[in-house]
Parts: sequence; structure tokens; C-alpha cells
Amino acid sequence: MKMTGNTILITGGTSGIGLGLALRLHEAGNKVVVAGRRKELLDEITAEHPGIDALVLDVTDPDSIARVRETVAASYPELNILVNNAGIMLWENLLDPASLPVAEDHVTVNLLGTIRMTYAFLPLLVGKDDAVVMNVTSSLAFVPLAGTPTYGATKAALHSFTESLRVQLASSSVQVIEVVPPGVRTTLLGQQDDERSMPLEDYLTETMDLLRKKPDVGEIVGERARFFRDAVANGTYNDVLAMLSDYR
Repeated sequence: MKMTGNTILITGGTSGIGLGLALRLHEAGNKVVVAGRRKELLDEITAEHPGIDALVLDVTDPDSIARVRETVAASYPELNILVNNAGIMLWENLLDPASLPVAEDHVTVNLLGTIRMTYAFLPLLVGKDDAVVMNVTSSLAFVPLAGTPTYGATKAALHSFTESLRVQLASSSVQVIEVVPPGVRTTLLGQQDDERSMPLEDYLTETMDLLRKKPDVGEIVGERARFFRDAVANGTYNDVLAMLSDYR
């Protein structure tokens, strides 16, 4: 992935890692378009950061995705990077029937949202120079946090989907990158003040550095995420799973 001169669409771009990446990529000399559900937040971002554009997008709604695709095709024909970052993470109790809608929402947002966006926007990327699909998964794709079971399941599925996408696009112009964050201090699970999680700015710096140093890489896995990513290979999976089971 080249680091400047791109036109980039980022879903889930109104907060956390999505917004952080948007600001860093904008500062690096890219045209960035953030997408999210809440227009008021999008308006604040564009007012505070001139040069960043915004589009209202609900990745759970196929009609919303289709409308944004049409807008992007008309207004940003030079689009060459799609960052699938939109996601939710909520606690679930598998013994409580009231958690079922929470589980279903995770599948709709985290997994189906990314799959639908990929199908919708790939035709705009294929054939473009320096094209990229970047999917943001999680270190919990590799060792689950038991209190968020469907979140981990959707991220594991998204990892698998991304692997297949990379193989299918191997002969095309589109690079496929999986970004694997560890726990980061964002509002995703109310962990913005959690000292066990990585400070957001530190994570963004690490990620941007890895992208610069390894432009052809398929996975962006920092030091903290590597602990989870390699747990099976290192024979530590059961220990890491047990450690996470006490996390709340």
C-alpha cells in the first residue's frame, strides 16, 4: 500500500480506530472520505478537519450501501482504497435469551456489513493502480474473549473471508490487507480508560509505521496483537483463553 496520493473510503470513521486512521491518512497526504451512521458526528469531523469529506452510511442497510456506492462512483471516481472498519462489540450472556438480538447485530454489522461493502465496491477498485481492500479484524479473531462470543466469532469469520479474498484477487491489481488490533483504548467496549488496553495514539503510530515499512504485507499485526495471533503456533492458546476468560 502506498502511503500518500490515495483516495480512501473508511467505514465506521466517526470514532476510535476508524477516525484515528482517517486523520493519520489525511495528514499523510491522502483524500479521505469517512462514512458512518450519525450525520451530526460526520458534520463535526468535516468542520474540524478541512479536506476530509463524509458520507452517511449504514452498513446494515443494503440500500444505504448502494446509494453510497453510486455517490462515490460519481464524486470520487479515483477511489482506490476501501477500509472496512465499521463494527460493534457488546457483552453477551449466552444463558440470557435477551442477548440473542445482540448476537444477531454483531453478525449484521461486523460480518455482513463488510461482505456487502466488499461486493459493492470491488468493481470500483479492480483495475485501479495501488488499489487496496483493508479489513479491520481483531486479535480476538484468534483467541476469543468469552464475554463477547459473537464479536469474536464474526472477527474470526472476517479473518477467513479476508484470506479467501486475498487468494481470489491475487492476479488482480487489488492488494488485500488485514489489520489486527489488540485491545485499544476506545469506546468500542467502554475501554477508553482501561489501562490494560493500548493507548489509541500509540496503536495508530505503530500501525502507520508497519504500513510504511511493509507496503506489500498481507497482515498488520503489532506486538500486542502478535501474542494472540501466534497463540496456536506457540502452544499457548489454552493459557491465553483462560487468561481472557477472567477479563471484564
